Amino acid sequence: MRTVVPIAVFLTLSLNVGFIHAAASDSSLPDQQILDALEVRANQAQPREQCFLYAQLVQQMTEMSIRQYQAGNVSRASGLLQQIQRIAKKIHLNVSDNDKRLKHAELMLSQTAFRLSEMLQASSVDDRPLVEQTLAQVTDAKNAALLEVFRGK
Repeated sequence: MRTVVPIAVFLTLSLNVGFIHAAASDSSLPDQQILDALEVRANQAQPREQCFLYAQLVQQMTEMSIRQYQAGNVSRASGLLQQIQRIAKKIHLNVSDNDKRLKHAELMLSQTAFRLSEMLQASSVDDRPLVEQTLAQVTDAKNAALLEVFRGK
């Protein structure tokens, strides 16, 4: 009987911690205000820091787009994908070897490209062209960043 009570308390606490952790992870997902603030920060940042901040923005926009698509809000997801294309093109055109945290930006873009390829597999035939274009833009930005990483070494 003495061992049953501590085990029951432990199980109860561990279940509550799991629910709290799940709730906390849902609240940490980016919302539109966070994305807008990050875009303003990236636009105003020094050129050396912009690549990383834009890569972070693209990654978070991709996650939000995936969630919007899964929720059935295809028009909002499409709008986000168009914004991602615009920012990825900006990354591709402005990446340079003196960018701060360039390797981290390249890794984020690589993860984002992977997530977009997952989205492509799950998307309907009507939505595929936009997802494919976005994936191509992000891949181009990733390749440009990777090229600069290797040039810098």
